[in-house]
Amino acid sequence: MTGWFSFLDGEATAGDVLALRRVEDVLRGTGAAYDVVWSPGFRAEGLHFGDVDPAAYSHLVFVCGPVHGPQVEELHRRFAHCVRIAVGVSAVDPGSPAVTGFDRVLARDAPGTEPTADLAARAPGLPARPVAGVILTHGQHEYGRRRRHERVAAEVTRWLAGKDCARLELETRLDAHDWRLCATPAQLEAVLTRLDLVVTDRLHGLVLALRAGTPALAIDPVAGGAKVSAQARACGWPALLAAEDAEGPGLAAGLERWWEWCLGEGRERARRIGAEFRAGARPDGADGLAEALGLEPRPAG
Repeated sequence: MTGWFSFLDGEATAGDVLALRRVEDVLRGTGAAYDVVWSPGFRAEGLHFGDVDPAAYSHLVFVCGPVHGPQVEELHRRFAHCVRIAVGVSAVDPGSPAVTGFDRVLARDAPGTEPTADLAARAPGLPARPVAGVILTHGQHEYGRRRRHERVAAEVTRWLAGKDCARLELETRLDAHDWRLCATPAQLEAVLTRLDLVVTDRLHGLVLALRAGTPALAIDPVAGGAKVSAQARACGWPALLAAEDAEGPGLAAGLERWWEWCLGEGRERARRIGAEFRAGARPDGADGLAEALGLEPRPAG
């Protein structure tokens, strides 16, 4: 079985891979043996066209995507002896060699035909995966030689790449003109409340996550500890790693430990701290502002 996910310069989309799963489900129901060819850029450990002997196969199935262009035409030449079937595809130009080379085309859409549902829609159900917001900074030059921001970000994102989770890169910076950024704190909070956890090396990444009742796995990017560590103490939040951890072999173990805690008992801890914030139960600097200004607070009511 092949698709655009098989070509060296192709790309694997979530829809294409789910379409493949739908076709695999059908083939498993028949007991037919099959192999899947992957792009080495997507799955280096998978079966690649360079490993394939066309003579070993009787059928070729092309899954999903548009059938057009020289790469698809090359499949017809290389697997000329096979029965070739395209399934769940868009036949952009039904008269092109890429389309006519197939013995049968089970199209999802083609000129003059009624479209069918995309294969991904009926793919087997997927297990739930945690959704992690990622809020990292490469700035804060005021810390000078104590800065470990680049190292922390590199090590944390390398570790995150291996986690079976959905990752959502976020910014605390607001911008009313860039559609990729939130324009108001309320917009950012709307995202944070929907996450399972936040991974951050920013003070406000930590605070805003807890304000939303969402656990935060925090890393202080300043050697010796700075405002992130101080804020974790002020909030009573234990899921914190030091910048020095990013320079040692224990970083992954520490990240894993706090990751599991955040997805477990840390959920209730974060909800409780968020409720304390809303109730004004934790002191902050503004509590002493009126006195510092020589003003008397007005009586309540």
